[in-house]
Amino acid sequence: MKISSKSIKKKAIELGFQKVGITEASETLVEQKNLEAWLKKGNHAGMQWMEKRKDERGDIHSYFPEARSIISVGMNYYTGKDQNDLQSDYKFSNYAWGEDYHEVLKKQLFFLLNWIKEVHPDIKGLVCVDTAPVMDKVWAQRGGLGWIGKHTNLISRDYGSWLFLGELILDQDLEYDNYFDEDLCGTCMACIEACPTQALDEYKIDAGKCISYLTIEHRGSFSNDQGDLYGWIYGCDVCQEVCPWNQKFSMVTNREEFQTRKEISQFENIDWDELDEEGFRKLVKGSAGKRTKYSGLKRNIEHKKRPK
Repeated sequence: MKISSKSIKKKAIELGFQKVGITEASETLVEQKNLEAWLKKGNHAGMQWMEKRKDERGDIHSYFPEARSIISVGMNYYTGKDQNDLQSDYKFSNYAWGEDYHEVLKKQLFFLLNWIKEVHPDIKGLVCVDTAPVMDKVWAQRGGLGWIGKHTNLISRDYGSWLFLGELILDQDLEYDNYFDEDLCGTCMACIEACPTQALDEYKIDAGKCISYLTIEHRGSFSNDQGDLYGWIYGCDVCQEVCPWNQKFSMVTNREEFQTRKEISQFENIDWDELDEEGFRKLVKGSAGKRTKYSGLKRNIEHKKRPK
């Protein structure tokens, strides 16, 4: 019995994914050139792993030589709330309000892989969520989930860009979905105009200016001339908040894992100011918030508190 694309997508929806598409693991020559040009300009800032694994990221077969098909999935994480629903004016990106999406998506993707293996025990598969050297947005667009917007996030017609993405790469041919070949951003420039640090150009991002990069991935202290981070101590949601597709078509998630933790929603400024390392570990346990590390979070808080 050969497993079908239709049955795989049906199972993925049953497992809690809102979007699923399947595409051939083919060449990505244009995207590879774009990646190399972006890296050459230094727009990856301190993310040296982007440079180190660029060959795998640019060529799926360098990462998984047997790859034949890529199943791209999207899981909605929009809670219907924003920064105004927090007790503090220290801004904390909403993708990290709940449980760590890496673990949530990986768990469901492994369920999917094991379900496929029940029919095809010899099939090889790789589960990828964010940290693997895979161009997740490229494969999601090829699988028909949506298009890559001017803010460089994937946007879908029915959920906007509030989607966590993941992939299941298989060494078996399947039936493939149509590439999403429309750019529905049109002439809209809302995200670019709203970015407080001018980190965005059309379909490009300069990580060294991006508040999300600066507050999460950047290691060490800030330079003396580091500009305002506009109240953000972890990540930044501005480009997504102003996107018309998010304002009109976002839907509240039904995933309990992504609901706002009380500790996050009820923290006041003084709680952040007095947070010690043990308190930080408790706060971010099982959350993507641990990525910034305690030293990074305290650095961000001190930067916010400095005199303007």
